[in-house]
Amino acid sequence: MALARLVNTFDARHHAVRYANQHHVVLSFDDADTVTTVASLKDDLTGPVGVWLTLDPAYLAQMAARDVKTLSWIVDLRVVVISAETKAKDRAEVVRQLLTNDEVNFTNDVAHLVAAYNRPAPPQVIEVWSWDGRELATPGQSLRQKSSENAEAGELSIFR
Repeated sequence: MALARLVNTFDARHHAVRYANQHHVVLSFDDADTVTTVASLKDDLTGPVGVWLTLDPAYLAQMAARDVKTLSWIVDLRVVVISAETKAKDRAEVVRQLLTNDEVNFTNDVAHLVAAYNRPAPPQVIEVWSWDGRELATPGQSLRQKSSENAEAGELSIFR
């Protein structure tokens, strides 16, 4: 299993689209909201895509889950990476729990959810990964960054 992350800027987003249409990639934008930017590219994206979201005290996992769900109805979203300075796995688990049609009753170190809903669920299964600065993880799998390069499409990092 390998995962590729492409970091770009808003002004160069069309280079990212061209790359994403030829490769499975997780997109991130340094100077713009990634969810909004990817949504704006819906008419140009021709295949599945992923997004890399950085959470902080102002952008909680619950809000990221709402954004992921909404984006999944706009583009063919298949992967989301939740990045956070602390407790990235816990934050990713909150997002994972909230991507269903079911009532969510869940507690971990970052959230206490009681009778929570985030309907409708995405139209397809979305893999939720966490990034803590060292390891990319999802239940049963972990990847490490193996390479990074600057290309016309942006900064490309490969995780294996």
